[in-house]
Amino acid sequence: MEFLADYASFLAKTLTVVLAILVVLLTIAALRGRGRNRSSGQLNVHKLNDFYKGLRDRLEQSVIDKDRLKSQRKAEAKAEKLAKKAAEPKPRVYVLDFDGDIKASAVENLRHEVTALLTLATPKDEVVLRLESGGGMVHSYGLASSQLARIRQAGVPLTVCVDKVAASGGYMMACIGEKIISAPFAILGSIGVVAQLPNVHRLLKKHDVDFEVLTAGEFKRTLTVFGENTEKGREKFQEDLETTHELFKNFVARYRPQLAIDEIATGEVWLGMAALGKQLVDELKTSDEYLAERAKDADLFHLHYAEKKSLQERFGMAASVAVDRVLLNWWSRLNQQRFW
Repeated sequence: MEFLADYASFLAKTLTVVLAILVVLLTIAALRGRGRNRSSGQLNVHKLNDFYKGLRDRLEQSVIDKDRLKSQRKAEAKAEKLAKKAAEPKPRVYVLDFDGDIKASAVENLRHEVTALLTLATPKDEVVLRLESGGGMVHSYGLASSQLARIRQAGVPLTVCVDKVAASGGYMMACIGEKIISAPFAILGSIGVVAQLPNVHRLLKKHDVDFEVLTAGEFKRTLTVFGENTEKGREKFQEDLETTHELFKNFVARYRPQLAIDEIATGEVWLGMAALGKQLVDELKTSDEYLAERAKDADLFHLHYAEKKSLQERFGMAASVAVDRVLLNWWSRLNQQRFW
């Protein structure tokens, strides 16, 4: 028994060492891969009409008599064949998804999806964006909004569907849509700017720890985490926030001139039913309901661009995401990042 215990201990130690070496090698490979060109991605396209038809067919198989169903399918096939010969091609609806985190990371896929659809889309078609975001960094959501603006500039109708939340930077994206459709209890608004950071200067001073901040340029650093903040620095920081807020308000007002912008740009949020009264949205409906209706008279295509990643890249990304979640808030505040 003692031999087995020793052997099990030796085996566990060996396995631990091997796993540790493997982790290190994979991490190094992932980090080295970052300096190379990223792998080419792939645009995946799925026809949603087939998805909806599949749901209906499966239900009919369960609830309709077989003979009756066979006769019904035959009649439908004949009607569909005649319709194809007589009717003009159906308009196309391109469906995109944007699930926004604090860095608007999904913009990396969105930019390629927009580029692809603009090669075919015409003013007779439509783009539907299913948007979910509570906002995040100013520059990141500024870029995401610019991608949607490309659709408007091309003259292609853009509809934004919000099932859960489109607040702050998320609403900045949503307002670009010619039509905003919201679920009754989705959260919308938060047209404001916030920035916050801790200051431990008094704690350091209490323990006789000095911290120096050297800058070239009067306002290179206005507020700091470790140094002593001045009233002049606070005033400049607040001024920058007000400037960013004004730009935010003007952007929203440009795309939704019907809004009483000074009344709703207070940083407040509203549920869909109240947002409709404020004209933050145009209609109360879920994205499922809207797309199911459009599928009756249009061809729906879901677009999703995905990067092809190696095993090392996937491992590195997983590790990076874990670290980012821990450090992002601290790092952003330290560098005075502003958040919608």
